[in-house]
Amino acid sequence: MLSPSELGRLTGVSTDTLRHYERKGVLGIPARSQGGYRLYPPDAVGRVRLVRRALAIGFTLQDLAAALSERQRGGTPCRSVRALVAERLAELETRLHDLAELRDELQVLLRDWDHRLSKIPKGAQARLLDVLADRPAVDRAVARQPRTIGSANPRRRLERR
Repeated sequence: MLSPSELGRLTGVSTDTLRHYERKGVLGIPARSQGGYRLYPPDAVGRVRLVRRALAIGFTLQDLAAALSERQRGGTPCRSVRALVAERLAELETRLHDLAELRDELQVLLRDWDHRLSKIPKGAQARLLDVLADRPAVDRAVARQPRTIGSANPRRRLERR
């Protein structure tokens, strides 16, 4: 059995994070020692690593708790989990596209500003920021601010697909 500090050390998370995972339902409630201390089974290491890696690829704790709960009840959340990852990939692709457009716009903007600066005497104001008011591409880039993966509707639940 592992103490919270041992489990945290082995997985790189704090004991507060372990308690949070318990509350969210992605880590089982640990046994207690006679003194009332939490004791985790050795397989908790794998579970915490699974949670950390799932979060890294865009799962929310709510998504993960639903899938793990369904699996524990004998269900088969595999198609839902696969669909969720496909959704995350689509969100990421959109974000990458938006970021590429913003990058391109910033490159154009910098070239324009460099040209303007080359014509302005040193110490004079070029009023570069005022140029932004007339750039519709900046409006489009701002309207599609990069989103965080997994920021979709928090009320959405995994559905069996």
